[in-house]
Amino acid sequence: EQGDRLPGTMAGSQDMFDAIVMADERFHGEGYQEGYEEGSSLGIIEGRQYGALHGAKIGSEIGCYQGFAFAWKYLLHSCATKKDSKKMKVLESLIGMIQKFPYDDPAYDKLHEDLDKIRGKFKQLCSLLNVQPDFKISAEDSGLSF
Repeated sequence: EQGDRLPGTMAGSQDMFDAIVMADERFHGEGYQEGYEEGSSLGIIEGRQYGALHGAKIGSEIGCYQGFAFAWKYLLHSCATKKDSKKMKVLESLIGMIQKFPYDDPAYDKLHEDLDKIRGKFKQLCSLLNVQPDFKISAEDSGLSF
């Protein structure tokens, strides 16, 4: 009889040990899964907020460039002389770049490269027009001033 009890007792304690180890692994796995899901959810929310904020800044900046360009196009067109042809050429180039800018493609891989080109063309135009804009971008305020 004792021979029967001893193996049963050892098997019972082994089962208990396995249950404890398995519980620890199970709780660790469940905790990891819950943390991962919560982190993913918060990451998506924060990513959207970040994207909306920076998208709005870029949109505001390009909108200011576009307004500036259209105003100068009207001014130059109404009193253009031959010496203004270079200004008009740069102005039309800036407007073309702005119109081709992919506003609706958040995954566009050359967004910053194209934005830098637009900024450069804007600076070139300002130099030709002999204006010195003070362009400010912030969360609360954006715009051009002279």
